[in-house]
Amino acid sequence: MAGKGAIGALFMVFILVVAALSGMARADSFMEEYRKCFRQCHSGCESEGNGNTFCEMKCDTDCLAKEAAAKLKGKH
Repeated sequence: MAGKGAIGALFMVFILVVAALSGMARADSFMEEYRKCFRQCHSGCESEGNGNTFCEMKCDTDCLAKEAAAKLKGKH
């Protein structure tokens, strides 16, 4: 009986590891898209004469909103 419990526990650990790795891949994809959006937004914002702190906050908000909208539309 102890062998069946150990096999079940090992299987559950395997499932959790696979799920975690899948989530990490999606997070990496999100971060790459976010970085691209942020870099473009930030350079454009600063070239308009805005300060670094303003651009950081503006671009963070804008890029997160774009990502959320894409997820709601099912594009991500």
